[in-house]
Amino acid sequence: MNADDYHPFIPQPPGSKIAGPTPREHAQARMKSPRAQGLFANWDRLFHEPFRGITTCGQVIPDLYTMRPEGAPTLAMIEAINSLLARMTPGQKKASRFPVGSQQWRHWQNTELYVEDYGLRLDEVGEPLREAVMRVLRTSMSAHGYELSRDVMKLNRFLGDIVGGPAVLGEWCYIFCLFGVPSATEPWGWQFFGHHLVLNCFVLGAQMVLTPAFWGAEPSYADHGPFKGIQLFQDEERAGLKLMRSFSAEQQKRAIVAHSMMGGDLPEGRRHFADNLHLGGAFQDNRIVPYEGLKADGLSALQRRDLMDLVEKYLCVLPEGPLRARIAEVERHLPDTHFCWIGGFAEDSPFYYRVQSPVTFIEFDHHAGVFLTNLEPAKFHVHTIVRTPNGNDYGFDLLRQHYKHSPHHNQQQAQQQLAQHRHHHGDGNYHHHHGDGPSKA
Repeated sequence: MNADDYHPFIPQPPGSKIAGPTPREHAQARMKSPRAQGLFANWDRLFHEPFRGITTCGQVIPDLYTMRPEGAPTLAMIEAINSLLARMTPGQKKASRFPVGSQQWRHWQNTELYVEDYGLRLDEVGEPLREAVMRVLRTSMSAHGYELSRDVMKLNRFLGDIVGGPAVLGEWCYIFCLFGVPSATEPWGWQFFGHHLVLNCFVLGAQMVLTPAFWGAEPSYADHGPFKGIQLFQDEERAGLKLMRSFSAEQQKRAIVAHSMMGGDLPEGRRHFADNLHLGGAFQDNRIVPYEGLKADGLSALQRRDLMDLVEKYLCVLPEGPLRARIAEVERHLPDTHFCWIGGFAEDSPFYYRVQSPVTFIEFDHHAGVFLTNLEPAKFHVHTIVRTPNGNDYGFDLLRQHYKHSPHHNQQQAQQQLAQHRHHHGDGNYHHHHGDGPSKA
C-alpha cells in the first residue's frame, strides 16, 4: 500500500468520530469523554501560568528582539481591519475584541471542538463578513501564506465530507479575534484559529510577529470533489528529508533522537495522545524544550544553506519585509541552531523533525489518525508548528519593550488599563478576558 494513501482508513458507519449534527452538539458529546476533560483541564492549568515563553532551561535569553521597522504592510492591514469592523454589529465587536495585552491571545486550540463563547465564528456569519476576515489574512501574509491557510480550511471541509461531518469539519469553522486598536504606531493584532489552523499576528509600527502558528491537514491532499488538486506540505517534507539525507552517518546518528515514532526507542512520555510528537502545541507557551540533535555549527556550508532553505519554507508565509528580517534573525543565531529527527528517512517512512534556536522553533510531524483510522503515524496526516521562543510569541517581548519605553504606555498604566477593561465594558467593544498581560511576565 502506498504510504500516502488515506483511502483504506476512511471510517465506515458507525465508526465515524462525528458525535453530533452541529459543531456545538459534537463538542458537547465529545467533552463527556474523560480524556477530553483531562486535556482541557490541563490546558486550563497551563493557561493560568504567567507567560514566559518556550525556553531550553526555564530562563528566557534576554535582548534577543528589538523594536524596529521591518516593512510590515501595516497600513493595508489597518484598512482591512477597519473594513471588517464597519461590517460587524456591536454584539460581534464586543464578543471578539480584547485589549492588546490580554492573555486571551493564549487561549487558542487546534481541535475541531467548538467550546469557545467568544470571537467571530465564520460559519455563523454571512459571506460579506467572511470575505472581510479573509481580506485581513490576505493583507497580513505573503501570497503563499494566505494560499496555504485557505487550503488548510478547504482540506478541513474535504475531511468533513469523507467522514460524514461537513458541519463539524467545515471550511469556515474558525474564530477571529482582534486585539487592541489598529494603529500605525501603537501595538495591536489579530488571531484566527480552529481545526488544523492557528494564526496569531501581532503588529507594532512596521514590525510584526506571526506566531504561534499552526498548519495541518488530514488528509494532506484532496483527490476528488470541489477541492481536488490541493496538496500541502510536500516542500516541508522534502526539504527535511533532503537535509537529513545530506548528513554523514555520524551526523545522522547525532541528529536522531529516536528511530521509532511509537514505542521502541522513543523516550517514555515523549508521545502525547493529542499532540503526538509536537512539543509546541496549544497552551505550551511556557514549555521547557532542551536542545536535541545536531548543532549547526558543525555543518558544512552546503548543509547550512539547506538548513536555511528548510527554515524559509516556514517563514515564507510572511510578507517580504518581515520575512527578510526573520531570515536575518535566524542566520545570526545559526551556530546555536539545532536540528533533530525522530523516525526513518526512507521514502515511505513517517517522521518528525524540529529546528530550534534562540529565535525560532519549527516542528513537522506525521500524525496518527484522528478522524481517519490509521493507528500509527502516516504521511497523509501532517501537523506543522512555528513559534518564537524566549518570550516573543504573540509579540509579547516587543509589547513589553513598548510598555517600558513609551511614556504613555509604561507598565503600571498598562496594568491599570487591563484591569479597567476586565471589569468595565462601557464602550461595548471589549469582551471578558483572562489574566493580565505580558507586562507581568
